[in-house]
Amino acid sequence: MILRALGIAAATLVVAAGSAAAPPPSLHDAAPCAGSTAFTCSTIDVPLDYSGSTPGTLQLHVAASDQADAPRGVLLVLTGGPGVASVPIVERLTTRAFAAERQAYRIVYLDQRGTGAGALNCPAMQKQMGTSDLFPPTAAAVRACAAKVGAKGQFYGTDDVAADIDALRQALGVDKLTLDGISYGSYVAERYALAHPDHVAKLVLDSVVPHVGLYDLGVVEFHATARVLRAVCGKSCVSDLAADVHRYDDGPTLLDALTTESVVDPTFRTNFDVPFILHAARIGEVRPLDQFLAAVRRLDEGPADLLDQGTHAATLCGDWRYPWGDSRAPLATRAAALKRAVSKLPASSVYPFDRATAFGNGFVRQCLPWSPTPPTPLATGKITVPALLVNGDHDLSTPLEWAQQELKLTTQGSLVVVPGAGHSTQARAVSDAARTAVAQFLLG
Repeated sequence: MILRALGIAAATLVVAAGSAAAPPPSLHDAAPCAGSTAFTCSTIDVPLDYSGSTPGTLQLHVAASDQADAPRGVLLVLTGGPGVASVPIVERLTTRAFAAERQAYRIVYLDQRGTGAGALNCPAMQKQMGTSDLFPPTAAAVRACAAKVGAKGQFYGTDDVAADIDALRQALGVDKLTLDGISYGSYVAERYALAHPDHVAKLVLDSVVPHVGLYDLGVVEFHATARVLRAVCGKSCVSDLAADVHRYDDGPTLLDALTTESVVDPTFRTNFDVPFILHAARIGEVRPLDQFLAAVRRLDEGPADLLDQGTHAATLCGDWRYPWGDSRAPLATRAAALKRAVSKLPASSVYPFDRATAFGNGFVRQCLPWSPTPPTPLATGKITVPALLVNGDHDLSTPLEWAQQELKLTTQGSLVVVPGAGHSTQARAVSDAARTAVAQFLLG
């Protein structure tokens, strides 16, 4: 999905004894941000548990441009994951994505809970998945991570992040925020806009994750893969992929590799000649495919302070609903419920992949063995604030179909599709179409 974005460094858990009423949110320990002359970095303290039942405090890092009196107020940028921090890349991302907006807005970045230096950090699962959403981890690695994270994992849901954003808004002393969410950051922005519509001026959703929170076992991604490959190399390319999935029984790894390639090279031809690789494998020349898959695994390597898989699991397993229900479902009942759901999928709904890909992709494999926890409440209703959605039509991490789904859940939304672009259109796309559209929306 979702969810490969940009980042390093962020929240540190500080266990503290319960105390009297908490002081109003504030920023402290301000200092120039490393590598940037235009941003000041500081820290905001937020409760681990907003209900107050479980003691503890999180210290989240914040980077804010020095234009405190910017005429259009605060533009809060939310990067993806979940598990990705943003503060270490503020200058690069601002220069690339927000050059037109930086004089009109005070641009602010928040390292969301469970990212960077405060990552939950599960070594075995991190080594297996790296920065991937879709590479399947072993059940043993997932169980070890869930045991390490323990009960505090329930406090890393997106509703907790939305509460952190409102605390930051108060600490910044503003009534309204303009939000720009990228990848999983779009989901965070949606959840905040649904919870606090009166505190949102405008909403930009880039590489969109719909706020419904229902996982369909990858069906949308499978269809998007077929659509994108048809655009790149025709129907024969899609049938080559289907034949490879069947011949080599490697649907989950192929899905992961093609999704990663859509992020780093949405042409599917520049880094690797994907059409040639898929066809060669179909006729028995498997070496190019093996080299491609190995290269993607190296590309996906990454430590927890880049994208933390512990936070990724704690968040998505609590946020989303799966065939076994929500995150409270007993472990003993989950596999059978998953098998029933997969068996009911028509072959046409999983093509050019197969039911084994639906059963074995990384999202499923990460949450199937994750320990039961209280679930994050689902979001309901439509987004009522002015919203601009932007998506690349070659993006397989957050497919265009997701943006089209979310558009129907807005009352003042519009969608800009960037032809040939992959993931994170403001930061990565060669075309300026998304950056221009966002600037016009935010400055208009």
